[in-house]
Amino acid sequence: MKPTLLAPALLLSLFGCASAGVQVIHVVDSATGRGIPLVRLELTDNQIFWTDSNGIVAFSDPSLMGQRVWFGVSSPGYQCPSQFMNTPGIAVDTHPGGSATLKLTRDNIAQRLYRMTGVGIYQDSVLAGLPAPIQNPLLNGGVAGQDSVQCLEYQNKLYWFWGDTGRIGGPLGNFSMSGAVSDLPAKGGLDPSLGVNLHYFTDPHDFCKPMIDDSGKGPKWASGMMVVNDHQGQPKLLCEYARVSGLAPPLARSLALWNDQRQIFEKFKSLDLNDPLYPDGQPFRVAAGGSDYFYFPLPYPLTRVRADWDHVTDIHEYEAYTCLKPGTRYAQTQTQLDRDSQGHLIWSWKRDTAPLRELEERDLIKAGLMKPSESWYQLKDIETNKHIMAHGGSVEWNPYRHKWIMIFTQFFGGPSLVGEVWFTEADHPEGPYKFARKIATHPGKDFYNPIQHPMFDQQGGRIIYFEGTYTNTFSGNTDPTPRYNYNQLMYSLDLADPRLKLEPK
Repeated sequence: MKPTLLAPALLLSLFGCASAGVQVIHVVDSATGRGIPLVRLELTDNQIFWTDSNGIVAFSDPSLMGQRVWFGVSSPGYQCPSQFMNTPGIAVDTHPGGSATLKLTRDNIAQRLYRMTGVGIYQDSVLAGLPAPIQNPLLNGGVAGQDSVQCLEYQNKLYWFWGDTGRIGGPLGNFSMSGAVSDLPAKGGLDPSLGVNLHYFTDPHDFCKPMIDDSGKGPKWASGMMVVNDHQGQPKLLCEYARVSGLAPPLARSLALWNDQRQIFEKFKSLDLNDPLYPDGQPFRVAAGGSDYFYFPLPYPLTRVRADWDHVTDIHEYEAYTCLKPGTRYAQTQTQLDRDSQGHLIWSWKRDTAPLRELEERDLIKAGLMKPSESWYQLKDIETNKHIMAHGGSVEWNPYRHKWIMIFTQFFGGPSLVGEVWFTEADHPEGPYKFARKIATHPGKDFYNPIQHPMFDQQGGRIIYFEGTYTNTFSGNTDPTPRYNYNQLMYSLDLADPRLKLEPK
């Protein structure tokens, strides 16, 4: 039988009453009975509580025990049916050892499951004396917060890598990537509906150690993680990394190889910053034209390379799917567009040529160098027919849908700057992707660089899992969510949901 998280009421019945000193508030999905993380409960005296990954708040305010207490309730993508004078919430008669359950209606198509990283993932469950599904429910690797995740299978394990990582033990963290391993679900790992047991690579102080061996100036951001056999047939873990100064153009780019003994990436080859192509994003493998390729989605997979050692390690073997003439970096004139004798744009794979990004394409259309009908970026909201500018995401083949599916966030999408998550699909990995449907919302917050984990697929690809970075960094919201901010949230998505039909009306 497939394990699942137990409903909070059932947790109490199986493991006894809650801790005698707390009143337990359970917030659950009305359709599934599963606890909902990231639910905000606010008292009339402005105290704020957030549910943990079991959907639990362990309330222990001694001044309010034995009182009827009103909890205002809100959560992105969910509605609270219980209301008083149009205010969503619940009134609870609090007492030590008490328990109350609140059911929310999910508007999101995707289901929010749990927080992957940070402090106190199951803090309230532990305070309430309830079980948590992961080995380290309170603190793991000294991590306070972690930026965008990448995950891939290597040496029969899952290897996880994150960007900038905040620490509990000091104001400065690790800015040279952090890493961890976990067991595959079929080889001793947890069912992904329950969670992931992460085993961090740590330093002598039990904090995440740097994953990039480079003492150069600036933080190091790695991407484009690939496993490829070398000339001796040995699998090697390889990535690209940039030394950066904030969001400005990088100071340097390099390829790096993972050292199994030292458990760190070592610089392998410097890259020319002027080269238009390099590995980036979360690669996925594609069989095309009799060869295997790595495709790199940002979020559209318009860069690829043959999946062998000689091609992967030679940046000039990388190709872009583009309508620019070979060798072009950026089209500013009509003569830099690749057209046939009839004047039709030639979209094809070309080496040493830049992909045409959406904003660049808009500039060409605005200048009259391209017709709107020639645009490659024609993705629209299936409900409103409005154009969607995709920001970041990942692409994977889905055996259930028999399509390439892309999970991505929208740039400048209300009600958040980059917190709206969408689903789309196409017959070919590079597209075209035509229609999309929103599957999750994070109003006033960010949820960027969502990554699907195909190794977690269940029921032949019907159930998929993805996670992304939840934060307030770019939203303009100056009120970060305690403990959830700048951490990873995991979602699941049932691809049999009839709302995911992408046929225009």
